[in-house]
Amino acid sequence: MSQENKKYSIGGSALMEGIMMIGPEGVGMSLRMPDGSIETQLKEQKMLKDKLKLAKIPFIRGPINFVDQMIFSYKAIMESAEKTSMELEDGNEEEMSKLDKWLTDHFGPKMMAVIGVISAVLGFGLAFLLFVYLPSLLADGIDYLLEADITKFKPLIEGIVRGVLFVGYMYAVSFMKEIRRMFMYHGAEHKSIACYESGLDLTVENIKKQTRFHPRCGTSFIFLVILISIVVTSLVAILFPGLRESRLVWMAVKILLLPVLLSIGYEVLKYAGAHNNLFVKITSAPGLWMQRITTKEPTDDIIEVAIAATKKCLGIEEEEVIIPVELTEEDE
Repeated sequence: MSQENKKYSIGGSALMEGIMMIGPEGVGMSLRMPDGSIETQLKEQKMLKDKLKLAKIPFIRGPINFVDQMIFSYKAIMESAEKTSMELEDGNEEEMSKLDKWLTDHFGPKMMAVIGVISAVLGFGLAFLLFVYLPSLLADGIDYLLEADITKFKPLIEGIVRGVLFVGYMYAVSFMKEIRRMFMYHGAEHKSIACYESGLDLTVENIKKQTRFHPRCGTSFIFLVILISIVVTSLVAILFPGLRESRLVWMAVKILLLPVLLSIGYEVLKYAGAHNNLFVKITSAPGLWMQRITTKEPTDDIIEVAIAATKKCLGIEEEEVIIPVELTEEDE
C-alpha cells in the first residue's frame, strides 16, 4: 500500500527479542527467532477509543488509552517471550526436573498464560509496595524522627522518594542481560521512529545516525506522572490536611487520584509530541534524561527487526519511499 501524500504518527514498544510498532495499517510485530530469522506479522489492535466516543475526549481518554495500551503491550510481551525462547533440543527432556516435566505435561500451551497471570499479580504488588506504600512509610518516618509537623511537605518528600526509587529500580534492572537487550530494542524503536519522521529511508545506516531519545516515550510518561503527582497531592494535602493523619487513608486517596494524574500526564505528553517550545523542553527533560537508562544503542541485527516492524505497520514495501512527516496533535 502506497503512503504517498499521507502523514502519520507512529509509536511502539520493545518486546523480548522484538519490537511492536503501531501505525496506520495496524500493529507490526517483529521478532528475532532462535534460528536467527525475523518473524513479522500484522496484528489488529482493538482499542476502546475506536468504539467509545467518551474515550476520545481530552482528560478522559488518558486513563482509558493507558490501560488499553498496557493490556495490549503485556500480551505482546508474553507472546514474544514464548515465541523467542529456545525450545528444548532433542535429548534435553531427560535433563528436565520432575517439577518442570510435571508442569509441562499438565499445563502444556497454557503454561505461559499461568506464568503471565502470576507475573502480573506479583508485578502490581511490587509496584504498590515500592511506589505507594514505601514512600508514604518513609515520609511518616522522617516526620517522626524530626519531631515536627511537616504535613505540608510530605507529598513533596513522597514524590522525591518515589522518583529516586523509580530511577534506582530502572538502573538496577538495566544490568540484567535480558532487560539490557530489551532496552537495546527500545533504542532501536526510537531511532526508527526518528528516521521515519525525518523522511529518510528505513535502512540500518540511516537509523544508526538517529537519536535514541523521544519525547513521546512511555518512560517520559511515567516520570511525568510522578512529577505531576507531587503537585496534585501537595494541593490535596493543603486543602484537606486531615487526609494525611492516616497512612491507609492517604494511600487510598493517592490511588483514587491516579486517573487524574494519568489524564494530565497523557495530555501533556501528547502536546509535547506535537510541539517544540520552552514548556515542552522543560517538561520533557526529566523523561529524556531517564531514557539514558531505559534505552541503549542497538546493534545492526536489532535495527533490522525495528525496520521490519516499522515497515509492516506502515504498509511499506521494499521499493517504496518514505514520505517526510510533520506531526500534529491530531495525527497521533
